[in-house]
Amino acid sequence: MEPAQAPLLPAPLVPADPTSPPPIEPAPPAPAHPMRTRLRDGISQPKTRTDGTVRYPVPHALLIVLDDVEPTCFSQASKHPLWCAAMSEEINALLRNQTWSLVPPSPTHIPVGCKWVFRIKRHSDGTIERYKARLVAKGFHQRPGIDYFETFSPVVKPATIRTVLSLAVSRRWSLRQLDVKNAFLHGFLQEDVYMVQPPGFVNPAHPTHICKLHKSLYGLKQAPRAWFNRISTFLLSLGFSRSLADSSLFIFQQGSHTIFLLLYVDDIVITGSDPSLLQTFISLLSRQFDIKDLGPLSYFLGLQVVSHDGALHLNQLKYVHDLLHKSNLLHAKPPSTPIAAKSVLTANDGDLLTSPTEYRELVGSLQYLTLTRPYISFAVNTVAQFMSSPRSPHMVAVKRILRYVKGTIDFGLHFTPQSPSTRLIVYSDADWAGCPDSRRSTTGYLIYLGSNLISWCSKKQPTVSRSSAESEYRALAHACAESSWLCSLLYELGVRLHFPVLMHCDNLSTTYMAANPVFHARTRHIELDYHFVREKVALGSHQVCFIPSVDQQADLLTKPLHKPRHHLLCSKLVRPRPLSLQGGVKPHALIKEEESETDSSQSQ
Repeated sequence: MEPAQAPLLPAPLVPADPTSPPPIEPAPPAPAHPMRTRLRDGISQPKTRTDGTVRYPVPHALLIVLDDVEPTCFSQASKHPLWCAAMSEEINALLRNQTWSLVPPSPTHIPVGCKWVFRIKRHSDGTIERYKARLVAKGFHQRPGIDYFETFSPVVKPATIRTVLSLAVSRRWSLRQLDVKNAFLHGFLQEDVYMVQPPGFVNPAHPTHICKLHKSLYGLKQAPRAWFNRISTFLLSLGFSRSLADSSLFIFQQGSHTIFLLLYVDDIVITGSDPSLLQTFISLLSRQFDIKDLGPLSYFLGLQVVSHDGALHLNQLKYVHDLLHKSNLLHAKPPSTPIAAKSVLTANDGDLLTSPTEYRELVGSLQYLTLTRPYISFAVNTVAQFMSSPRSPHMVAVKRILRYVKGTIDFGLHFTPQSPSTRLIVYSDADWAGCPDSRRSTTGYLIYLGSNLISWCSKKQPTVSRSSAESEYRALAHACAESSWLCSLLYELGVRLHFPVLMHCDNLSTTYMAANPVFHARTRHIELDYHFVREKVALGSHQVCFIPSVDQQADLLTKPLHKPRHHLLCSKLVRPRPLSLQGGVKPHALIKEEESETDSSQSQ
């Protein structure tokens, strides 16, 4: 039997100490205050006890702000459950993939460091898709010739993307988008690379061990090359062939069935003649790699792709909105042109910027924006020439381009169906001695596949031209080389082109030089360009045609223009997104939402 428990007795009274001060009488209650408080109304929140490891509950409004912030280090992310779950998911994927094995440290093994990188993935409308944590190796610790050798890996060219999209529209093919999860982890390493254990996930049984990498990891210098070799080897084993014109384009041809695959690191776009064959291929790809099928192509590399009435519209609405928000120009007044018609930017005018980082970031973002906006190519090319030592007038010019982009935020390329047998049409132009510092000319050209614009360029020429005819001829040679490359690409894609390729030039001397060998003495110093174009014209693959300057569309890519001329040529290159598109954000809707929020906050 258990012993009986002693009854609980009341604590004995402690006699009062005669030396202690007498007890203080409680003060009478204070008169009721007329102010109403939440406690008087019975509104109170329960107190939450903590032992120092559990955080107090965060208000919902503040939690939304915290969820929208990307941590910069592991210590910040470890305090948020969503980021902790993202890191655990990444580590589990690495372990399943057998990316590394733990080995004891050795004096001959010099491990590289690693860190966590956190990103919030969003949909095209700006809403949060998922929280992504990536373990990245510190590749700058690697030693050349020991930890890595070859590092180059190709990516698909923008002109190839636009060409394939134009063909898919013309052939009524479906476009599918795939994403490879942890793409770089699939590549096999040929070198012995060691890495420290990830922060927050050190093996307690072997805390001093290091990781010997068997497969590539993000951040390693050879990771892109290892991944490209892995997936290209797999595609070639399925019967695909790699394009000679673009190494990141893979073509499958079997009878009447065709598949085109565009590879940009871990983003894949496929299109083909048979939807069932596409689905079979996606299933085979999913067995080899961790593939996420994103369905029909809608958002790729910051480009929003929208189908409408058999046509395809490409724009960068979300990218522009984020760029304007970052530069605090979301509510600025847009000008009529991206660069003033009489503006002359030089390398020595104005004061040097104290911090050129912002200038370089904005110019780099604008360069990516030219993927769907050729009408700002000349302005962006102009401000990009001062990246080494930007000055205050250059920053003013960059802000003007951004304000102009705000006024044309919904503009983009528009692809319509073309006939099976179409023609390449080229517009070539040059601005002779347009640069006030070096007196070099500017090359500009546009290349159309039927009525779809697929390639363009605005670039300063590498040498000084002694005459306007010479600058025009150099521009014609660049356009001829690009059109020749596009002809070989279209041949591999099975497109029957009408020849010759028509190259329009507004300089009579240039057209004569392309057809008449008597001018050889005048063009001895540009002999290579001369012989290249002459050879194409003699073979009959190209034909140089004169066009009046008023009809020269490439004029937009060589010099600043006045408002009427700029708007006329701009309307021939791009168009705004139709308002009747389903499932997308209407043009300017994001900006109007921001403006309404700003107005309401100011009124408060």
